[in-house]
Amino acid sequence: MQIPSPHPSRREPGRGEGVKGKKRMLIERKEIRNIAIIAHVDHGKTTLVDFLLRQSHTFRDNQQVAERVMDSNDLERERGITILAKNTAIVLFDPELNENVKINIVDTPGHADFGGEVERIMNMVDGVLLLVDAAEGPMPQTRFVLKKALERGHKAVVVVNKVDRKDAEPARVLNDTFDLFVELGASDEQADFPVVYAQATAGRAGLKPELDSDLKVLFDVILRHIPAPKVDLEAPLQMLVTTLGYDDYRGVTAVGRVFAGVIKAGQKLARLTVDGSNLPESARYLYTFQGLNKVEVDEVKAGDIVALAGLEGIGIGETLADPLNPVALPPIKVEEPTVRMTFGVNTSPFTGREGKWGTSRRLRERLFDELRTNVALRVDETDSAENFLVSGRGELHLGILIETMRREGYEFQVSRPEVIFHKADDGVLLEPYEEVHIETSADTVGVVVEMLGGRRGKMMEMHDTGDGNVRLVYLAPTRGLLGFRYQFLTATRGNGVMHTLFSGYDELAGPMATRSTGSLVAMEPGDTTAYALKGAEDRGVLFVNPGVAVYMGMVIGENSRPGDIAINVCRKKHLTNMRSSRGDMEIRLTPPRQMSLDEAIEYLADDELLEVTPVSYRIRKRILDTEERGKQVKKAKEALGEE
Repeated sequence: MQIPSPHPSRREPGRGEGVKGKKRMLIERKEIRNIAIIAHVDHGKTTLVDFLLRQSHTFRDNQQVAERVMDSNDLERERGITILAKNTAIVLFDPELNENVKINIVDTPGHADFGGEVERIMNMVDGVLLLVDAAEGPMPQTRFVLKKALERGHKAVVVVNKVDRKDAEPARVLNDTFDLFVELGASDEQADFPVVYAQATAGRAGLKPELDSDLKVLFDVILRHIPAPKVDLEAPLQMLVTTLGYDDYRGVTAVGRVFAGVIKAGQKLARLTVDGSNLPESARYLYTFQGLNKVEVDEVKAGDIVALAGLEGIGIGETLADPLNPVALPPIKVEEPTVRMTFGVNTSPFTGREGKWGTSRRLRERLFDELRTNVALRVDETDSAENFLVSGRGELHLGILIETMRREGYEFQVSRPEVIFHKADDGVLLEPYEEVHIETSADTVGVVVEMLGGRRGKMMEMHDTGDGNVRLVYLAPTRGLLGFRYQFLTATRGNGVMHTLFSGYDELAGPMATRSTGSLVAMEPGDTTAYALKGAEDRGVLFVNPGVAVYMGMVIGENSRPGDIAINVCRKKHLTNMRSSRGDMEIRLTPPRQMSLDEAIEYLADDELLEVTPVSYRIRKRILDTEERGKQVKKAKEALGEE
């Protein structure tokens, strides 16, 4: 009997020799395909999955199924984006094999901020479906995910979707897609991709822009062009944990692909952690995917995607292996975070009023628990037990975490996002840069160019789209893009479209323009009155209605000029015996600006915090006391004058 090694070696999936050095044959499992679906935000990816499930008869004919059924998370449905990668499976009859073929499908996020999800998914699949819009063509987020797929050596099937659009140009889009493959370093085999045209909303596809009545053509192309997994069924077991879930009855669920060997329900396992430890484990409950459900099975062979329940403490990137021959698979590599925020215990006068969980212990537990499933996130402790430094891939990545915690009942405060700097080997300070893709109208392009110039952006491309819009490509420091989206939408009157993609680290760009306006700050606690707000309205844009409880130091509006102004918004009108014909007329106020969570985060200045509760969020000053805040501003100006 061979003794398990305490420090297992690592090798590539499905390669290597047996225990006694005997070479094994790889078997092609033609009855299985593993594919991921790649698309830019709003190019029809989740809608296409709906019809793949329907037309493969995964659902009963009379079954009521929601639209975008794969976007099961509330936040995904509200925002119309995919945040978490999800697994499903359909079964198709292959006339060439004369048997059913199981196709495991993974729906991937389309936004680069959730790249941690994408990088894990590419470990599970053998090919990808690349969806591109027949009018817009390949977009920035498509580039990011496709690059990861090509690096893994995956073959792609290109689906040109939305060919029914009036402005569809399938020929141009196909040329742009081929150019993108070449630009990303695709091999000759990868660049020779099959093309399917589709209208996902109607569940139709064809080999030409003239579509058939169903998706049969797409099913056939998947079966013929996506390679079947080649595996060694006799090798020692190897399974890489890619995602984690939770079952209310059976605990933590580990999802991943079996790369070698066979796994049986109840068998003993070796859990090989990322740090090299070898822990005993067992396959208590074994599931495979069937439609949107998990089906309990007794055995799963290499090449299939499996879910194991009842594994407490397991983490993403760990390997489940044969205890007699524990060989770990290479761990999942995820790109480093570029943006960070401080999460802290809520210290406002309203603390404890609206939240369920608000202590530092609860906050710490929740943040470190997030690390188990959110591999692109980093959490560091600070000198203060009440504050934690949370790093992520972008403002949206951290914003989704804040919104999720808020809905779970947590109450906390966060700081303005800031970029993470690196130092080069020669000591030069480096900062992250992003590729910014913008589409805006011709009459607003001048304002956008001026705004990005002030934020140290460099124009890389500029061309007319032919429909009255202009497309711009910039390379800009991430530091200059923090808080930019809200100002961009204001400048383009809500019609501009902006997408960003992490480019890399480069030398520090130097000082740049920040927010040009100050804040209107409440100078005493109480309930706001219409009389007081009417006077404050002349100073700028208000964030609150009459009758809202405020505290000293809370931001109640945006000053139209630089600098902060402390205002008494709780002042009441003094009663007198004098009457006038106009005195008792109703005071009319302009409706206040209602900001979303993302807009509130973007609005924050360096000396401001965002108080987040399940009921509301409030912008506040770090130093609440008006007099003390004034002293600190004066000291800062004096110090600046001395320098």
